[in-house]
Amino acid sequence: MVELLGPAEIRGLAAELDVRPTKKLGQNFVHDPNTVRRIVELAHVGPDDVVLEVGPGLGSLTLGLLAAGARVVAVEIDPKLAERLPKTVAERGPDAAGRLDVVEADAMRVAKDDLPAAPTSLVANLPYNVAVPVVLHLLAELPSLRSGLVMVQTEVADRMAAGPGSRIYGVPSVKLAWYGPARKVAAVPRSVFWPVPNVDSALVAFERGDVPASEDRDRLFGLVDAAFSQRRKTLRAALAGWAGSAERAGELLVAAGIDPKTRGEQLDVHAFARLAAVR
Repeated sequence: MVELLGPAEIRGLAAELDVRPTKKLGQNFVHDPNTVRRIVELAHVGPDDVVLEVGPGLGSLTLGLLAAGARVVAVEIDPKLAERLPKTVAERGPDAAGRLDVVEADAMRVAKDDLPAAPTSLVANLPYNVAVPVVLHLLAELPSLRSGLVMVQTEVADRMAAGPGSRIYGVPSVKLAWYGPARKVAAVPRSVFWPVPNVDSALVAFERGDVPASEDRDRLFGLVDAAFSQRRKTLRAALAGWAGSAERAGELLVAAGIDPKTRGEQLDVHAFARLAAVR
């Protein structure tokens, strides 16, 4: 049996470690056991999964994932928190302690060889200021990742899951869609965090799917960056620098079956892939 952390335990651990949550590291600790159980349930993880958790903090979600029977590889950048986490698990779920590995590292720099096992799922309460770069980096570096459920700022969740034609559809939407479908699955109230954040949170689920027609990720991502760098312009104009000239951009768009007067937010990832392939 694994005992989850509540508000008193979270504050007690923070006091013991002299941890003062910082905005720089995006530290807002979940202190509500029911929220942890809900996240684990929505993540659909169990004994067959190796879960990568980024920023485990004081261990609230870590304990919930272990209670579900998963093996957890926790990547923590804060040395104090990384050192304390195995002890917390040993105290509150001794039978689960052998299924936890803690890696002290920056998730933006972690690579496959840095981890003791190949993760199958990413489940994390991500620092809001780096959520999208972290998810994209991990999907690129860890081909074993088949699915994920991440807690991010609501506005970021909306952008990650947005579809073509939406005013918030943009670079994060397309790049995440290159790996597979994403959807916003639930809102998370501010009251379950300590300290209480000044933004709303939501959970985004994603699955790795088939790679679109263009397998050159870097070329496609460069095209996406260019297409959304000047959102109000037509793709013929916005892609002039990418293609070499507006005239050449128009030719490539026509070759890909795309109206040159179209704007970036109207294209799905498959259309971007077609365009990248004809350059």
